[in-house]
Amino acid sequence: MNLLIDGMNQGFVKKTNRITKMTVDGLTEDYPIYLVRLDYLYFNEKNDRIATWINKYEAENGVECFNTCDTETYNQIIQKFITESNPDKLKQTQNNIGMIGQLKNGVVLKDGRIIDGNRRFSCLRNLASDDSKFNWFETVILDKDYENNAKQIKLLELQIQIGEEEKVEYNPIDRLVGIYRDLIDEDTKLLSVKEYSKSTNENETQVKKMMEVSKLLVEFLDTINASGKYYLARDMDLNGPLYELHSILKKIKDDEKKELTKQIIFTNFLMKPSGDMTRFIRNLKKVAESTYIDEFINKEEDIAEKIIDEMGNCKDVNQGKINDIRSNNAIKTQLEETMDIISNKVKLEDTKNKPNQNLKKAINSLEMIDCKLISKLSEEQKSDMIDNLEELDNLISNLKEALNV
Repeated sequence: MNLLIDGMNQGFVKKTNRITKMTVDGLTEDYPIYLVRLDYLYFNEKNDRIATWINKYEAENGVECFNTCDTETYNQIIQKFITESNPDKLKQTQNNIGMIGQLKNGVVLKDGRIIDGNRRFSCLRNLASDDSKFNWFETVILDKDYENNAKQIKLLELQIQIGEEEKVEYNPIDRLVGIYRDLIDEDTKLLSVKEYSKSTNENETQVKKMMEVSKLLVEFLDTINASGKYYLARDMDLNGPLYELHSILKKIKDDEKKELTKQIIFTNFLMKPSGDMTRFIRNLKKVAESTYIDEFINKEEDIAEKIIDEMGNCKDVNQGKINDIRSNNAIKTQLEETMDIISNKVKLEDTKNKPNQNLKKAINSLEMIDCKLISKLSEEQKSDMIDNLEELDNLISNLKEALNV
């Protein structure tokens, strides 16, 4: 089917008198906006925004589950994911469209695949069930042969949905899953770092960092015997903790300590000893830089090994299994107490070092004084400086006395 040819001839596509400016394939042009009847459009299941939802559905129903669906059943399944991924945002958008109509156009391919506008399409489908005036989707139709080009479709999605100045936020875990699949996984890799960076208008350094974090996500799931179940990481809200872990590992130079610390923190991800895991893991940053990192590893290494072995023996790791293992309050308490003990030791050490740190800051400030400028000071400024030096002498004398110097 070609929406532009078949649709215009059969009446399910109507051209409006409006245009919009878009950049596609590096070219910025004016594109006409059309009205397309809803039943001739379908969602793009490869959209990274719903990556973990698709991942969960395929895990529960088989990876070929969408192949036997008719278009309406397929759309109902995807619409459910879009609704559940952000119900408040969908309700807000639907209310707006219901009151004033669709203001922002979508973007679709000529076979009806929606590249941009999934939420608006969902809202219109809901509204059209009660009022047929909402049965039309305002959209640009890209009249190019993208339908069977997965790489080009992905580039279009990134350019339109992430590369725009006004970005619509993805769920952070969905974003990481998309990055892993598109840039790293040899089975699904479509893009280079340069291509991704250019399409999303993000610098390559930031993209590489997200790639490293996405690898930690995959490694965590592998460690708990839940390989490929990305939706579990979304349900566990691991975006913040994963970035904190990435930062911690950067501070540890010894490879063996780095690996042990990673396994221990993975265990803490799984057990969730604290309500705010991002803050809990953040507390480990100073521990990683301190002399107490060895003590921390020694206290939690055996726990981590025991928990990871238990997960390895589990035939089906799911949210129920995770909830079950998290019900072990004795281990959770042990993990939390260890963190408290080590964190307090680090804080105490910082407190002891504070006087010396302040003294070093004072020395740095004094070194910034240009002695050549002193001769140009007024008599009043010189007198004020002499008073300050005398006060400084008194402070130094007090410090020396405290040090028995």
